[in-house]
Amino acid sequence: MSSWRAQAGLTSVLLACLLAAGCASGPSQLQYEHAGEEERYRWPAVPDVPRYALVGQLTGEANFPPPALNSFGSRMMGWLLGLRSAKHVPVVLQRPQNGFVDEKGRILVTDVSQAAVFVFDPEAGGLLVWRAAGQSVRFMTPTGISPGADGEILVADADLKIVIRLDSNGAPLGGIGLGQLQRPVGVVRDAARGRIFVADAQAHDIKVFSDAGELIGRIGSHGEGAGEFNAPTYLTYVDDRLFVTDTLNSRVQVFDAEGGFLREFGRRGLFVGDLPRPKGVAVDAHGHVYVVESYYDHLLVFNENGELLLAIGGSGSGIGEFYLPAGVWTDRGDRIYVADAFNGRIMIFQFLGAV
Repeated sequence: MSSWRAQAGLTSVLLACLLAAGCASGPSQLQYEHAGEEERYRWPAVPDVPRYALVGQLTGEANFPPPALNSFGSRMMGWLLGLRSAKHVPVVLQRPQNGFVDEKGRILVTDVSQAAVFVFDPEAGGLLVWRAAGQSVRFMTPTGISPGADGEILVADADLKIVIRLDSNGAPLGGIGLGQLQRPVGVVRDAARGRIFVADAQAHDIKVFSDAGELIGRIGSHGEGAGEFNAPTYLTYVDDRLFVTDTLNSRVQVFDAEGGFLREFGRRGLFVGDLPRPKGVAVDAHGHVYVVESYYDHLLVFNENGELLLAIGGSGSGIGEFYLPAGVWTDRGDRIYVADAFNGRIMIFQFLGAV
């Protein structure tokens, strides 16, 4: 015991000395893997005018490398904190599904294999992993994620059969849809009206809740007609329009704010631009509709009328390739994020100009 106390005391003294000496240069900074290669990776390829460029990718704690230390401090801090220990297991994305960028610039990502929400926080300079879905309850299969009311975060968990409410720090605040949802996948909020849309894949409908958690409506039922669904998955809500990936009907459907059917696009097929298995859907500030086609591993860009403009991807693990991708979302800086699920990463692209 005395030996252990002596070692702990020595460690504390050395750590204090290192910090006092100013060995650390500050908090870690978010670094995208493959950043700086935007000139090499652009879509479409020359001689066409490029419209999208690579920003980089997110995989986990590797995106926050330790702050630079002087050589002595680096060796000592590595010894003290075990940064070079063979026992250290990096925290990484395994099967990311969906995400969004919040008002603070944090990138929040659901991961079904990790059963957690990953939070890439550029301002704080670190990665957080939220696993708690309630008191003594952990996430099981977190899929959809969306901003909620008053800074809250909404997470749809397909196996818990509920939408979990989290505060901005990841603390659970309760749930929505207990006993009413069969397999929630996508979730999105209409901020203007205080309503929450949930894609219930097993019930083949979109359930509508108030911010208070009251079930106030349903959109659609099982079928192949306009306004009907076969395993809807992900959602986005833009300018009073609800976009739904009607996955097993191989299409995207668009509804007005009251759930009225507006239009649809997509079909089964073997060609690039067809939608045999659409998953994520997002709309940017320019009206481009981004759809993840998971069967053939593409990110497809459509105009507002559902006409194909561009395809990015194909099966693989290289830059701009995907392996069973899931969700897609955008931010205010015209960046497009793709959850490349079975490659365990988030691929990020920059929109360069009109397509």
